[in-house]
Amino acid sequence: GMAPGAATAMVVMSESFGADVRLVAFMQYTRVVVFALVAALVTRAVVGPLPDSARAIPWWPPTAPQALALTAALVLSGHALAQRLNLAGGSMVLPLVAAALVQGLWGWTPALPPALMALAYAAIGWSVGLRFTRGIALHALRALPQVLLSIALLMGVGLATGTALVLTTGLDALSAFLATCPGGADSMAVIAATSAVDTGFVMAMQLARFLVVLVAGPAVTRRVAQGSAQAGPPPL
Repeated sequence: GMAPGAATAMVVMSESFGADVRLVAFMQYTRVVVFALVAALVTRAVVGPLPDSARAIPWWPPTAPQALALTAALVLSGHALAQRLNLAGGSMVLPLVAAALVQGLWGWTPALPPALMALAYAAIGWSVGLRFTRGIALHALRALPQVLLSIALLMGVGLATGTALVLTTGLDALSAFLATCPGGADSMAVIAATSAVDTGFVMAMQLARFLVVLVAGPAVTRRVAQGSAQAGPPPL
């Protein structure tokens, strides 16, 4: 429940190792929502509202059909490969890596019209929000203070890491905050894309955190499950 990333993978692993799936899901997606909200508020406070020039950008500017076809191919093929490899989070990571490769190697640029980005952002919000069922909320209500405390601890770790980046690399504070905020790489990508920050660095840090949690998560979960089984059930 406290793993700072790969929420879906943590929920799946919790079911495989006998943890309370509903409580893990509540902790993970509460973390995502809280950090996304805090990051959005901090960004708005630092950057301010969007300028009129940004609001005047057309929803669907003239776009080459080839660029749209490339976007669709990267998304669909990445998702299909992630499903085939059973790679948690692969539907986001694989298209991202593929887009970086085709731009760096061949100079092809996928099209990202604002309307298409808005639909993608809405889909991300729905995918998280629809997981909050009434049953999960009622089941986890008694653990809410502990859940909020764990989120506060993660936030403190993120702030400390961001401060270290600012002091050692000279990175601006907002970029460091978004880069080290454990609130979901997709959520931070949405906020970074609409803010005056170092988006490339933010996404590199977020994906590094995501991959580390994804790789280390199974081993940590297995150790915790084995320790819990050896200790036996708690006394009544």
